[in-house]
Amino acid sequence: MSDADRTPANPVMPVQLGLDDKFQFRCHKGIACFNKCCENIDILLTPYDIVRLKNRLGLTSREFIDGYTVDCQMDGHGMPGLKLRTREGSTACINLTPEGCGVYTDRPAACRYYALGMVSMRRKDSPADEDSYFVVKEDHCLGHLEPQVQTIRDYRIEQGVDEYDDINREWRQLVLKKRSSGPTVGRPSERSFELFFLASYDVDGFREFVGSPGFDEVFDLDPQFKRDLMQDEVKLLRFGFRLLKQVLFGEKTIELQPDAAHKRMARHREPKVETDKAARLAEAQDRLYDSLGE
Repeated sequence: MSDADRTPANPVMPVQLGLDDKFQFRCHKGIACFNKCCENIDILLTPYDIVRLKNRLGLTSREFIDGYTVDCQMDGHGMPGLKLRTREGSTACINLTPEGCGVYTDRPAACRYYALGMVSMRRKDSPADEDSYFVVKEDHCLGHLEPQVQTIRDYRIEQGVDEYDDINREWRQLVLKKRSSGPTVGRPSERSFELFFLASYDVDGFREFVGSPGFDEVFDLDPQFKRDLMQDEVKLLRFGFRLLKQVLFGEKTIELQPDAAHKRMARHREPKVETDKAARLAEAQDRLYDSLGE
């Protein structure tokens, strides 16, 4: 058999594991393959990944998105996703340095999981998704030969991935529901996708969106709750996931102002003269507000 006829071995071990199942693995600086996995990445970023990384690098979310990510689509309808950028002309992580990971304490959830993978599935007629885990054994990785055995639960705690999963869980459920619903939900509008991108990835832009006067015309939020959102990015993310459930699936968890639709219609009747950035922002926000009624 020629090399061209050979099918590359699948590194995923086909055994589903639970939190209390054990596996053998350890990664450390002294191992010969250290950082080898960072030289060939394909990392889908989650909302909390982006918050941690942009704060670590001292960037706005928009600056981080422009400089450190590439666009992708997460389903056949074009649900927008972001992947971590690689170095120009290579497959190595943009954050890889000669000394190792340059953002190690704020590395993405996918990096923390390695050499594990996680899959979330929702059984038919089940209201909640279920997580299961599997081992990934790539040829270059020597960590599986290290004499350390631990449970999935302990490894997740050691790697700090439990915090990431807790914050990202509602977002993952959104993506999973959209994928599993398929044609029953249909293709969201472009405005809904704009809102999905804003609430998922651009936390600074989403804060400006929620803090605008037009937002108060649509939603009836407790003033203290809104002040908390303006000051806490994790709370703002969680609120964004609730808003997306309302927009994408009609789950009414955020109270609307009783005259919201009337005010939007009245504003649309007014002549619009865009004279500055604020006016353009208001127009963009109006388009997003309109998606809430679609």
